[in-house]
Amino acid sequence: MNEPTGFDLEAAAGTLRTWLAEADRVLITAGAGLSAAAGHDYGDEDRFRELFPALHRAGLRSRYLVGVPLPPALRWGFWAVHIDDIRFSTTPNPLYQRLRALVEGTDHWVMTSNVDGFFARNGFAPDRVFTPQGDYGRYQCATPCTPSTWDSRPLVAQLLAAHDPATGAVTDPDALPRCPNCAGEVEINVRVGPQFVDAPYLPAGRRLRHWLGTAPADTRLLVLEFGAGFNTPGVIRRPGEQLVRHFPRGHLVRVNPDHPDTPADLADRALPVPVGAARLLGILATPHPAPDPTVTVRAVPE
Repeated sequence: MNEPTGFDLEAAAGTLRTWLAEADRVLITAGAGLSAAAGHDYGDEDRFRELFPALHRAGLRSRYLVGVPLPPALRWGFWAVHIDDIRFSTTPNPLYQRLRALVEGTDHWVMTSNVDGFFARNGFAPDRVFTPQGDYGRYQCATPCTPSTWDSRPLVAQLLAAHDPATGAVTDPDALPRCPNCAGEVEINVRVGPQFVDAPYLPAGRRLRHWLGTAPADTRLLVLEFGAGFNTPGVIRRPGEQLVRHFPRGHLVRVNPDHPDTPADLADRALPVPVGAARLLGILATPHPAPDPTVTVRAVPE
């Protein structure tokens, strides 16, 4: 894919390399655009048709089904196939691994609105990944009757065992999940309303705040933001901008082909990169030539 007119990707990559080399701490922030760049685009109709043929025949076209009134057998059939595909695949993802290699050796944290577990599954330290929107790997009581949540892997396996791909439904009513505590309805532990149980994610949030709060005022913090748009700007985009304002020597790199604009007040401390994460990380993974030792660099007189 060609870069936007007037945008120099090589120059942007060079600036990012410089800021990364100079950084004392690195905060990677990510939205849905990063996982889409990694091959998991919720709006991919072809993939939706492949995984959910019955739902496609019914007129649905993407995995964004929050609020769609499906009967329980179809709803849990969707969740089982979706989560098994997105969350529990053991295949390493090259894009996330490339990002991990980029920050190797730095003091870094991750904050992401994604609930797919890709960071922890691709070499990032799980105790340094904050997922405030939840995790497909857990489920909760829908009421909720308790702040406890439970591992969704056994639940997904139970649902898949009773799943009929032709109809998209879970055919055994006894396989439909109930709350282990009150026997009421359950839902996947992701933020869709005030009933969301955030208890599993609060400790990581506190550790991240401590990491940021104990940083000296002159810390060179680099915020690397990937694929964060305006669905939930208060989760990723706005906090990253505020952090760079807080640290006068900080920098923001915003990688987003659709919404790359950066705040005017950050001026040359922010770098908009209007391409996808895969394109940028591909450039960064390509060895760039070392300085030629035979070339003399002349100092500019003061």
